[in-house]
Amino acid sequence: MLSRPKPGESEVDLLRFQSQFLAAGAAPAVQLVKKGNRRGGDTNLDQPLLQDHRDVVTLDNLPDSPPALVPAPSKRARPSPGCLPPEHEDPEERLNRHDQHITAVLTKIIERDTSSVTVNLPVPSGVAFPPVFHRSQERQGRSAISGKRSIFAQEIAAKRASEAEVPPVREVVSSLDPPEGAVSWKALAPREQGCQLPWGSPGFQGPHLVTGKGLRSQDAEQEAQTIHEENIAKLQAMAPEEILQEQQRLLAQLDPSLVAFLRSRSRTHEQAGEKATEEQRPGGHSVEVTGEELIVPISAKEPRQEDDLDPGAPALALPVNPHKEWVHMDTVELEKLHWTQDLPPLRRQRTQERAGYSLQELFHLTRSQVSQQRALALHVLAQVISRAQAGEFGDRLVGSVFRLLLDAGFLFLLRFSLDDRVDGVIAAAIRALRALLVAPGDEELLDTTFSWYHGALVFPLMPSQEDKEDDEDEDEEPPAEKAKRKSPEKGNQPPSDLARRDVIKGLLATNLLPRLRYVLEVTCPAPSVVLDILAVLIRLARHSLESATRVLECPRLIETVVREFLPTNWSPVGVGPAPSLHKVPCATAMKLLRVLASAGRNIAARLLSGFDLRSRLCRFIAEAPQEMALLPEEAEMMSTESFRLWAVAASYGQGGDLYRELYPVLMRALQSVPEELSTQPPQPLSVQRIAALLTLLTRLTLATSSTAPEPSSDCAEASLSATPSSITWTQVSGLQPLVEPCLRQTLKLLPRPEMWHALGPVPTACLLFLDAYYQAWSQQPNLCSEDWLQDMERLSEDLLLPLLRTPSLGSLWDSLGCCSPLCNPQFCAPAPEAVPSLVSLGSAGGRPSLWLPGSASPFPFLTALLSLFNTLARIHKGLCDQLATILATPGLQNYFLQCLAPVAAPFLTPFSAWALCHEYHLQYLALILAQRVATVQPALVINAALHHSMVLALLSRLLPGSEHLAHELLLSCVFRLEFLPERASGGLEAANFSDRLSLGSGKDSGCGRGALLAQACQDLPSIRNCYVTHCPLARASLLASQAWYRGELWRVPTLLLPVPKEPLLPTDWPFLPLIHLYHQASDTPSGLPPADTISTALRALQWVLVLESWRPQALWAVPPAARLARLMCVFLVDGELFRETPIQHLVAALLARLCQPKVLPDLRLDCPLPGLASFPDLYANFLEHFEAVSYGDHLFGALVLLPLQRRFSVTLRLALFGEHVGALRALGLPLTQLPVSLECYTEPPEDNLVLLQLYFRTLVTGVLCPRWCPVMYAVAVAHVNSFIFSQDPKSSDEVKAARRSLLQKTWLLADEGLRQHLLHYKLPNSALPEGFELYPQLPPLRQQYLQGLTSGMLQNGLSEA
Repeated sequence: MLSRPKPGESEVDLLRFQSQFLAAGAAPAVQLVKKGNRRGGDTNLDQPLLQDHRDVVTLDNLPDSPPALVPAPSKRARPSPGCLPPEHEDPEERLNRHDQHITAVLTKIIERDTSSVTVNLPVPSGVAFPPVFHRSQERQGRSAISGKRSIFAQEIAAKRASEAEVPPVREVVSSLDPPEGAVSWKALAPREQGCQLPWGSPGFQGPHLVTGKGLRSQDAEQEAQTIHEENIAKLQAMAPEEILQEQQRLLAQLDPSLVAFLRSRSRTHEQAGEKATEEQRPGGHSVEVTGEELIVPISAKEPRQEDDLDPGAPALALPVNPHKEWVHMDTVELEKLHWTQDLPPLRRQRTQERAGYSLQELFHLTRSQVSQQRALALHVLAQVISRAQAGEFGDRLVGSVFRLLLDAGFLFLLRFSLDDRVDGVIAAAIRALRALLVAPGDEELLDTTFSWYHGALVFPLMPSQEDKEDDEDEDEEPPAEKAKRKSPEKGNQPPSDLARRDVIKGLLATNLLPRLRYVLEVTCPAPSVVLDILAVLIRLARHSLESATRVLECPRLIETVVREFLPTNWSPVGVGPAPSLHKVPCATAMKLLRVLASAGRNIAARLLSGFDLRSRLCRFIAEAPQEMALLPEEAEMMSTESFRLWAVAASYGQGGDLYRELYPVLMRALQSVPEELSTQPPQPLSVQRIAALLTLLTRLTLATSSTAPEPSSDCAEASLSATPSSITWTQVSGLQPLVEPCLRQTLKLLPRPEMWHALGPVPTACLLFLDAYYQAWSQQPNLCSEDWLQDMERLSEDLLLPLLRTPSLGSLWDSLGCCSPLCNPQFCAPAPEAVPSLVSLGSAGGRPSLWLPGSASPFPFLTALLSLFNTLARIHKGLCDQLATILATPGLQNYFLQCLAPVAAPFLTPFSAWALCHEYHLQYLALILAQRVATVQPALVINAALHHSMVLALLSRLLPGSEHLAHELLLSCVFRLEFLPERASGGLEAANFSDRLSLGSGKDSGCGRGALLAQACQDLPSIRNCYVTHCPLARASLLASQAWYRGELWRVPTLLLPVPKEPLLPTDWPFLPLIHLYHQASDTPSGLPPADTISTALRALQWVLVLESWRPQALWAVPPAARLARLMCVFLVDGELFRETPIQHLVAALLARLCQPKVLPDLRLDCPLPGLASFPDLYANFLEHFEAVSYGDHLFGALVLLPLQRRFSVTLRLALFGEHVGALRALGLPLTQLPVSLECYTEPPEDNLVLLQLYFRTLVTGVLCPRWCPVMYAVAVAHVNSFIFSQDPKSSDEVKAARRSLLQKTWLLADEGLRQHLLHYKLPNSALPEGFELYPQLPPLRQQYLQGLTSGMLQNGLSEA
């Protein structure tokens, strides 16, 4: 039975198979039919076949039309408007001409005529087939065809090659560049091209493919020759470019296998023709025709490569020449030896003489075709980023490397590299992505402070500038434009625009998470790549709640992490680097789940219920770290992260059911703590694990005091997953006897700084546990209060009071200022590589040991100690006198004084916000403790003024997330009378005495500042209610903050704080009620209720007067100009408020404070003011209101006159004398009541010509007279007199002409009094009725100048007459 042809068999084999088939006489597999016309329908198969025509083979399985790649309904062709088809053109011919399907070439297959061919049967032989040979014998004539072939196939190929006597054909790999010594067809001259054409060679005189063989016609050879000559004539008529273009078109249409077959036939004939040509004409030129262009060797002496090289020799430049004797090298497969070649050189376009590579060259190298070069470039870029973040470049580079890379598109270059097919490139891209996103030290910083006072609360690492810019734009846009701009969804923005503002959002928009999941799940990368991916996922989860939700909801991502890297069963891990992290527990994977759970209570609930984390927590907590089949460090970290994840879940009141199951395990772990702490020195990983265990117990203890929210509660989000607590007080009451010995053991190491620093957060965690323990104990309704009160007394006498007397604790207080970021702003300076679109906790201050999160920092321990003291003082008020001694510590007082120093506040960066949040915790707890002591025993109050100043400073510095702290300070500390000792220590008398000493103060003691301050102290409760109402905090944020700080776990929505854009309250918060009144009056044309308006303005002005008098440092951040603008708002509310007598007295007292000689130089109206777009616009509105409703009120007029001083902008004076000149009639403020000196208005002389002309006009027309406006009359006379008698030689001609004109008009005035004032003005003097002194007679120079001018006027008058 004949076999079917196999791949690799040549045409000779096919012809031999055909001969055997014909000799066998078997039935054919095709049917010979007469192909009819396409238009005539199908051929009738019943008619007999005509024998006098050629046989035609119909391909039944070959379609007549190309198959459609995408199934779609057939469409009717529509001719283009510019190229209409001819009317008489046959559509079938047009389709055939443009048809590119294989049927266009192989429509008809004409069989070869074998009627006259002799058929020979195979000759029988007695030799075995294939012949038997030994392995050591060398086989001859093996086929050079690449591919795995059996011995039988190799022998068959060798036998066929020997029978056909056809030399083996090896296809030369085409190259883009021509070989050496060759020139292209385009480079030849026209006369040379003619003699070099292929049809001019002897080997091209006859057809190679169309031979006419098989045709019955007698003129078959002549017909083939005719076709050949027609082809030659057509080629000669075409240009070389047209030949190449047609060749490319044909190659694109034909099947590549068919092209290879035709080229093999052509080579066979070329070899035969060249051999004959060499015998007749040695040294002749040879021609090689390629698919790109005609390549002509220059030297005829150089032999062809295909003819001279051995078929087994490699054509590539290999480092080692293979030999046939080597195993499996008998047939050289060149395409499989490409990897042994040397890599192409790293080409550099610029600065080749310098070492290294520029960033541009590295970017170019990342697009190399060689995977090793791509991986190398990404690796180098990752190292550059790591070194830049570490600050190694310093100031050796100009600009930011991060900003340069991000602007150049490095982020998306990494994203594209993640889609590479080479594992090495993917690993390098992930490493570079980690270097870009994850700042070194951030995670270590957050992990170290996890067990601090509210250390689990962190700010999201997302930019805040984007929203701030949007808010600023919204303030300037009208409401209609805001609606249009906000209507498009943000999701429609391209990733590049998102990445420009937020790198994380831009990455998430590129489907980064599914790609990372694919790499983890499918490719199973190396351990380093797995850790890099987990680190990137942790950074994405820390970005925001939205990003954490997207990580959680990415299909199969968290399932893959839990299944592959948190298995419950695994093979023991040996010593040394692990070959793979899959199916092995990884602590970083547990940390990822912990960070995700910190983003929100719903995420934590989904993780616990949907991914079987309860069983995994039980698995990793139930077994001690030393018993796990893991490396010791990994086992410690896994146990620590398990405790932390459980603690985060317990912060929401979840995971309480595990406590009952793991209670023996926790007791055993807690009992082993003293033994582990006795190790000298303690192991850092063990210390972190112990602190995490204590933090977990703290959260579980707080759960016993929390109650689930009622269904009608406002906290809807908290009520979604609220369930009754499964932990009772009885289950946690036995923890204190185990934790307190641990605290005592650690406190013994306090005098030894090295050992104390090695303990880390363990003492802090012990104090916080005792704080939660007594808080929960005091809230148990069925227990006797005497029990916990007596236990508090025992703890205070045995442990806390002796601790306060130790000198070592005093050294901790003394080091507060050294570690404070508030006192050392250089710690909070932004890192040199910080970019707004990528947030990190890096800072330019480095990582010294003596700073807030450093190992030697006293902040965590002292904060926890103050928290415990506050809880004890709140529950047991009898301990306040004993605990108050901590407030008298000199170190704490010095620290408060440093915090109140007039220094620049730290720049608000992500790190500074995080560090200041922990520092403010210590300040708040200390001040609240002082308030508790002052409430219970006022006689024990010390440094009350210092504490009150700290309260005011802290209130203006608190950041978002501290709404509860701000609310408590407003309610309990800010307006507390005990914090105002000046009331009872002569402060009132001192205020009155200061007013009498000030210039121009002629007020009686009844309405003096002392009486106003005394009344304000009596009205402090009303003042507090006013500010609690007008300093509102967002209700949702306030409820969440109260849940955090009060320990109401069921109401905690998330452990992510709001984005710290700015402090909670503005720096001018004392003026907020006045600003609210102004805005309400602007929005309510009908006016505000008189009672509410007067009360609000009165309380606000009283409090501002108290701060101006006794706490001036609280208003240092508010410029005097801004205070003046806030006072002007009182007069703009309505037309009656400023007439109230208490308002008049308070505004007058505050205006006098602004006009003090030491304050007045700081009054700058030309600088940008916070909360005010333009002071000239406000002043114009103020003038309009004054002109309408003032009725000559002197206080109102004093505020109008204050901005008209000479040193302020001339725009303000032009607004009065130009647009609102009518207001001059109401400015009747006497000179004796002017709050500032008159010289402030008259010096230096006015130089604005327009204003001088307005001065003169108002004087001449009588609009400005001393009876109506004495102040501005004296000012106008002084400036006009100075101008008309000035003799500055540098003045312009226009100024000289105006001066001469004004002087002439003054000389000719009919009003003798005004003429006398303008000509004889001498000096300002507010004691005189006119406000200035006059010359009895003009000085000689002025008299001479005036006479010269008047004589000229007379001469001009006579000449004109």
